Amino acid sequence: MHVDGDAFFASCEQAANPKLRGKPVVTGAERGIVTAASYEAKAKGVMRGVPLSKVRKLCPDVIFVDSDYALYSDMAEKMFSIMRRYTPYVEEYSIDEAFADLTGFDQPWHATYEQIARRIKEVIEKELEITVSVGLSLSKGLAKIGSKFRKPSGFTPIPVERMDEVLQKTPIEKVWGIGPATASACYRLGLRTAFDFANAEEEDITREFTQPIYDIWCELRGESVHPVNTNPKTSYASISKFETFRPPTADRSLLFSRLVKNLENACAKARRYYLIAPRVAILLRCKDMHTDGLEIVLPRASAFPPEIASNLQTGFEKLYRPGWVYRATGVVLFQLRPEGARQQSLFESPVRWEKWKRVYAAIDQVNAKLGHYTVHLAETTTVRRKEDRDARSSKNLRATKETHYANFHFDPF
Repeated sequence: MHVDGDAFFASCEQAANPKLRGKPVVTGAERGIVTAASYEAKAKGVMRGVPLSKVRKLCPDVIFVDSDYALYSDMAEKMFSIMRRYTPYVEEYSIDEAFADLTGFDQPWHATYEQIARRIKEVIEKELEITVSVGLSLSKGLAKIGSKFRKPSGFTPIPVERMDEVLQKTPIEKVWGIGPATASACYRLGLRTAFDFANAEEEDITREFTQPIYDIWCELRGESVHPVNTNPKTSYASISKFETFRPPTADRSLLFSRLVKNLENACAKARRYYLIAPRVAILLRCKDMHTDGLEIVLPRASAFPPEIASNLQTGFEKLYRPGWVYRATGVVLFQLRPEGARQQSLFESPVRWEKWKRVYAAIDQVNAKLGHYTVHLAETTTVRRKEDRDARSSKNLRATKETHYANFHFDPF
C-alpha cells in the first residue's frame, strides 16, 4: 500500500484553518515562490516553483501563507501513526507519503486487503481533515503508480487482472524511478508506456539498462524487489535547520531569537536519534542573498541548546552587521556522533550532564504531547511572539494559534 498526501502542505493549512477550505491557497510566502498549492489554486494554473509575483496574474484571489513546517511534520507523524494502527510495517518515504505492507493482516482484521487499505484512507481523512490518495498492489512500484492514478482522494487497487489496464494508461516518464534520461532511452526503444516497459524482453532490459532500472521492470511485473523498510534513519553526519522569513529584518534581537530557534529545532532532531555535536555552524543570509557563515568548535559535544547558546551568541555577534537587512538564518550541527561516545573533560561535572539529560527528556515528552515549542528557551520568545502576532493579524487568514509558552533560561540549576 502507498499513501500519498494530496497537496499536503496546503491541505495542512486548510485543515488547521477552516476559513481556508475551498479556497486557492499557496504556501511559501516567506520564500517568494510557490512551495505547495491547493487543488483550488492548481485548477487555475498555479504550479510549484512559480514566483509569487506571477501567481496573482493566474489567480487573483489566491491566499498566500508562510510555510509552517512544524505543522506539516506534526500532521505527517499523525498520518503515519494511523497507518501503524493497522500494520507495524510502515516505511516513511517522505514527509507526505509512506508505504505499508499489509501481507497477512487480512486474517486478524477479518477483511480483505482492499478493505483494510480503504479503512486506513478513511480514518486518515476523517481524523486529520486532509485527503490522501492510495495505491494498493503487489509491489512498491505498482502501488506508487496506483496512488498517482486518481488524485485527489483517489483509491486505486491494482490486482493482477488490472495491471495491464493501469500500466497502459501510465506514460513511462511517470513511473517511479524513471528519470528524464531513462525515459528518453525508453522512447528510443519504442517503450512509451509502463505497459510497454513491463512487457519488454528481459534480455533487452538487462542489455540496455542498469540494475536499478531492471528492478523497476521487475516491480512493474508484480515482483516485489524492494520490501517495505521499517527501519527509521538512525544516523546523520549533520543536521541543518534553516528558516527564511518575511519581511526581512535588521533587528539584532529578532535575528538572534530566530537563530536560537534554529538551534532548538536542530538539537531536538539530534536528541531523537541520540546524537551529539562537537561543532556548530551558523549562517545569516542577507536580503540580496549574500550569506555569511561561521563554524564554532564547542567545549564539549552536546545536543542541549542551553549548553550551546552562549557559543552561538558569540558567533552571532561576529557575523551580525548593524544596518544590514537579513532574510534567513540557519544552524548546522556537524560531525554528529552517538551520545554514548561522549567524553567528559577532567573538570566537567557528570552530574550536570545527567541533569540536562533529565530536563530535556521531560521537555521532549511535553512537546511531543502538547505540540512543538510548548516548552522552549526564553531567548526564542521574541520570534515566537512575533509569529503569533502575525498569525492573528494576517490578512491572508492564517490560523490563529492559542499558544501558551513555558520559558526557561540557559542555566536552571
